[in-house]
Amino acid sequence: MKFTVNVECSPEEARRFMGLPDVTPINEKLVEEMGKRMEANLKLMSGESLMSSWMSVGTQAQDAFVKLMTSGAAAAAAPREKP
Repeated sequence: MKFTVNVECSPEEARRFMGLPDVTPINEKLVEEMGKRMEANLKLMSGESLMSSWMSVGTQAQDAFVKLMTSGAAAAAAPREKP
């Protein structure tokens, strides 16, 4: 036998019914602290240093991609030995 029960309730009611703790205050504190830390870190970084660090990573990734494609093309063009 198979039967289905549909229950309509809010997430808060479901949390209380299942006996789960209310972590809303902890979450709010965590988000507040993360916001403070982000603001402090952004004040330390200038736009120029941020862009230069992003661009160096971008060019390194681009160079690695070009090397990968070049080696793949060379391997595809190389003659293969017959067994």
